[in-house]
Amino acid sequence: MMRILIGFIALAFLASCGGDDGPPPAPQGALLVFPEENSECTTGTDVNQTSSQVTFRWMASNNTDSYTLSVVNLDTNVPQNISTAATSASLTITKGTPYAWSVSSRNSVSDQVASSETWLFYNAGSQTTYAPFPAQLVHPSSGSTVQMDIANEVDLQWSGADVDNDIESYEVFFSETNPPATSVGLTNASTMELPVGVVSGTVYYWRVVTTDLEGNTSISGVFDFKVL
Repeated sequence: MMRILIGFIALAFLASCGGDDGPPPAPQGALLVFPEENSECTTGTDVNQTSSQVTFRWMASNNTDSYTLSVVNLDTNVPQNISTAATSASLTITKGTPYAWSVSSRNSVSDQVASSETWLFYNAGSQTTYAPFPAQLVHPSSGSTVQMDIANEVDLQWSGADVDNDIESYEVFFSETNPPATSVGLTNASTMELPVGVVSGTVYYWRVVTTDLEGNTSISGVFDFKVL
């Protein structure tokens, strides 16, 4: 009987002092609200002839103490970042310019960071027609190493969007030099992938030029990848 009692006491001591409560709760990604995806933002407050202040809004996410708003000028690829505990933040940005925005969620008890989706929008300017958003390169990701298929090809994939919804074509530039200067194919608005021939052990660079029915164009950033 004494041994059983000692056993119960030992178990109680271990439960109170050495129990494993598991990892701390990780934050969850926020749901974006405004500016809306692939939209023209017309509600900014004028700062001057070239800039306006836009208030970005998102939904609160679980297990989150603070958020970091990131807004990237797609013409220059220059980001603006601001941290806040609220679910909105205001930034002064350039009129008539395409932007990408996203929100990162953090908490004080976890080293994990959760990211929202990335939405594109145009900050309204004086123009009445807009160039397409620069294509967002998807695969292969920049800096990656990939395996070619049995045809000695790699499939390039991207996504595109336009406020006016009048994209006409995508032109893919692909070469071993940066920036890539060789046009390797033209696709229509509904085709956002193109296979290209590659050689093992070679580093390649690629970008996409988007053209709409008005003749407006936009140029993506440059991605690079290496073939095994």
